[in-house]
Amino acid sequence: MDNKSEFINREISWLSFNERVLQEAEDTNVPLFERLRFIGIFSNNLDEFFRVRVASVRRMVDLGEDTSLLGNFTPEELHEKIQEIVIRQQEKSHRICETIQKEMASQNIFMINEKHLTDKQGIIIKRYFHNKVLQNLVPIMLSGQNKFPYLRDRSVYLAVKLSRKEKSEKFAFALIRIPGKSLSRFFVLPEERHKKYVIYLDDIIRFCLPDIFSLFNYDCFQACTIKVTRDAELDLDDDISKSFIEKMKLSLKKRKKGTPVRLLYDREIPHDLLDFIVKKMNISPENMVSGERYHNDKDFMDFPEIGEPYHYYRQLPPIRHKDLHPHNSILRELRQKDIILHYPYESFTQYIDFLREAAIDPQVKEIGITIYRVATNSRVINVLLNAIRNGKKVTVVIELQARFDEEANIYWSNKLQEEGAVVINGLPGLKVHAKLTWIKRKEKNIFRNYAYIGTGNFNESTARIYADEGLLTSDPRIANEVSKLFSFFKQNYLNCHYNHIIVSPFMMREYFSNLIDNEIKIAKSGRRGYMILKMNSLIDPGMMDKLYEAARAGVKIKLIVRGIFGLIINQKDLHGNIEAISIVDKYLEHSRIFLFGNGGKEKFFISSADWMPRNLNRRIEVACPIYDEKIQQELKKMLKIQLRDNTKSRILDNTLSNNYNRPHVLGRFRAQEDYYQYIKDINHIPLTIYYNPRCRKCRSALLYIKENGYDIEIRNYLQEGNITKKEILEISKKMNCSITDLISKNSTIYRTNYKNKIFNEEEWIDILICHPQLLIRPIVFTDKKAILAHPIEKIEELF
Repeated sequence: MDNKSEFINREISWLSFNERVLQEAEDTNVPLFERLRFIGIFSNNLDEFFRVRVASVRRMVDLGEDTSLLGNFTPEELHEKIQEIVIRQQEKSHRICETIQKEMASQNIFMINEKHLTDKQGIIIKRYFHNKVLQNLVPIMLSGQNKFPYLRDRSVYLAVKLSRKEKSEKFAFALIRIPGKSLSRFFVLPEERHKKYVIYLDDIIRFCLPDIFSLFNYDCFQACTIKVTRDAELDLDDDISKSFIEKMKLSLKKRKKGTPVRLLYDREIPHDLLDFIVKKMNISPENMVSGERYHNDKDFMDFPEIGEPYHYYRQLPPIRHKDLHPHNSILRELRQKDIILHYPYESFTQYIDFLREAAIDPQVKEIGITIYRVATNSRVINVLLNAIRNGKKVTVVIELQARFDEEANIYWSNKLQEEGAVVINGLPGLKVHAKLTWIKRKEKNIFRNYAYIGTGNFNESTARIYADEGLLTSDPRIANEVSKLFSFFKQNYLNCHYNHIIVSPFMMREYFSNLIDNEIKIAKSGRRGYMILKMNSLIDPGMMDKLYEAARAGVKIKLIVRGIFGLIINQKDLHGNIEAISIVDKYLEHSRIFLFGNGGKEKFFISSADWMPRNLNRRIEVACPIYDEKIQQELKKMLKIQLRDNTKSRILDNTLSNNYNRPHVLGRFRAQEDYYQYIKDINHIPLTIYYNPRCRKCRSALLYIKENGYDIEIRNYLQEGNITKKEILEISKKMNCSITDLISKNSTIYRTNYKNKIFNEEEWIDILICHPQLLIRPIVFTDKKAILAHPIEKIEELF
């Protein structure tokens, strides 16, 4: 079909998603400083949108293309529509930000500018400016004769007009780049009378403009912010004499000087100064956006943590999977069954433990991994380097064209090659976006494959805030095919056939289309055909047409799509068979999970791929079937919990109104918190600690237990009354020790009253009952075992 009027335009839908982010900033139920962080996320998202998507639309306009895009827009119409929506959203963002700052002020946290400074604060600001700020500033004087300076992409500049009060006709223009990396955007002033004050770095510079331009005879300064967003498209050189890395490095340099696609400026800027800048930069009017006093609201993502605990989200410590104990072999566990990790509810450290075990296991001969984005100081890379030093063959498929991570990936590529890894810098014409780890281990004179298939990056930083899935398995149906895929990475002519994993661009579209056709067949036979599909983006016309076809045939389709959504589901001939929601909350929903009814024999998949043309046509992606029934139930429970959400889910429809989903159910349901509790319950290993709040060792043990996500019952035995004989005997039995071993020989009571005296066990029990301070601490136990938790890592011996 591919009738473009039957779909919502991709860019318009994305802007609707960013509106949902803005809703979080507006929601007074969200903690105050988290709302400020959502303003930062909204702004950061918008920057990337202009660098990539608007730049692409702008190129089509400049080339005079009049082809019809999704939603029946011409490129020029779409560009105008984008600008209209962005201006409205930015105005809304500003209003929300003002409201948040008023609420901060009501709680004695004040955002002030240079005009609000007291004399005392002014002295502090001047000292900070001269000690820290001035050395980072390089003012540029502007003139009609000199070439206009290059303005960095996404940097904020103060455009300054210098003049004299008595002779206003004598003036000059200057630019000052506000340091973005070397200094925080915000400076916290000393607290005064229980009041906290924060000032922008921009305003510190404004306050000190006379110091900066002291060599000139000016006494009037007007400073307004401007910001340029540039086209981030990479144009790769066709020179065959250059390596791919050389081409990437050259292209990255060109990107930094990409064509401006947006000039954001303070609407209070003097007209003559703005005209001068626009003329010199050759900016067209349609690429200009007037704004407020401050730009780069993305810096709110790193706003100083000066609030109270209730100003932030309640921390949910990651749960340890009950089958992955620190002192047990993960590979041995995987020989018994598959294990799935749900991030961030479960700790990404457990994946690193899996990789670390492979790095030191003498029977492991080879490790393979695909890398798209990793953390700045990547523990994953560090483990791989150690594996090489331990004599393992390490194959790393690293995607150099991971947008905005290209430079980091070039660095890691060189680092790994220097250590001796086999590094494959992507594949010709295809991005490698699959999230795979492969381990080859020798067992009883044969080789056994182990695999990890995920929906998110091998990045321990984002794994704390991205909701993703990762399957650990030694099931030969899956692990052997992951091994075959790594053979393809090494030798591209070996295009293998896969019976279990689904690999794009070779078979994914066809495979899932066939599953949809199967549901259509089931529905037409009078049985119940249904699907629950969770992904980040759904905008592929072919797959959307299949979903329309299924809905018209009576298949019940429930969709959970966080971001771009192209379906118009309110069409009469769909008979209400498509329901769609989006969840935006404290964690970024990033997993792709597909459930097909299959006539009662449900099929489950996790995938690295959204249903977008780029994922299905131009990337190596992997979807993995889930065969383990227990894991299937975990995924089904997640989907049910998300569909039940009536707190953070929005209805996706053709109005793009982002109305909250309020299903008629009793109670309040918030999917991310509810799923965390579910994961906590199924991994429940109850612990009890005999706790003395005055004891440093007890406090450390309790903190360790909580940080590792264990359930804990606190037995505050000194405050709750004496311990009983039954308890003492139970502890002795679980610790496999005598009663005298439970006595703290360092206590003052022992040294004063009982040292060098002989008592039988019954008498020692009576002494402990009388003086519970004598009990060694901290004691931690489960229903089967007890230990003295010193050092605190001994707690892990309970599992």
